[in-house]
Amino acid sequence: MANESLLRKTQADLILERSAMQIQALLKEACSELQPFPSFPNAIFTTAIECDIDGGDPEVGCVVVAEDGELYELQMGVDHDSIELMDSWDPVTARKETLKKLELHPKDHLLYAYSGLVAVTEHLLEREASRT
Repeated sequence: MANESLLRKTQADLILERSAMQIQALLKEACSELQPFPSFPNAIFTTAIECDIDGGDPEVGCVVVAEDGELYELQMGVDHDSIELMDSWDPVTARKETLKKLELHPKDHLLYAYSGLVAVTEHLLEREASRT
């Protein structure tokens, strides 16, 4: 009985992993169509779209999909090294925007990738509507 339970869970995990990979492939395809890729709101250097989900991992910050179709955590801050190097405070030079590649559990990856696919699709549809 325990073996059957473990077998079902293993099968479910494999299905979840395969689904996450398939959604990821669709996300990459959609991102390749969205050119030029939009800038992230309030970002200076980053082109990305937020992947917002309800009940996401509180340990993960702002999850975005970038031009390459991959999921990242967008980290914004101040580059103290450039301030020291330039010996002045320039908001553009001091701005630090970093995309940190995410390694997520397949369940979380599936949710974020689907959210990203929906957001990229909305951008594609808006662009198409503005052309007509």
